[in-house]
Amino acid sequence: MKFLITIQQGEDGMILAECPALPGCMTQGKNRDEVMTNIREAIELSIETRRGRALPQFEVTELDIAV
Repeated sequence: MKFLITIQQGEDGMILAECPALPGCMTQGKNRDEVMTNIREAIELSIETRRGRALPQFEVTELDIAV
């Protein structure tokens, strides 16, 4: 499954990333590589949490991020 993410520069110099399809799924990093690793982990954790609750599910066989 592909998730669209948004990336923007924060005022403090950190890079911010958000996955709008998953409410509250956001993270930050010092550089692009770090923020991409962090958002992938945040998406995986969000999906895992949704499975444990009565929230709409996503079937993910492969995680692909579109920027």
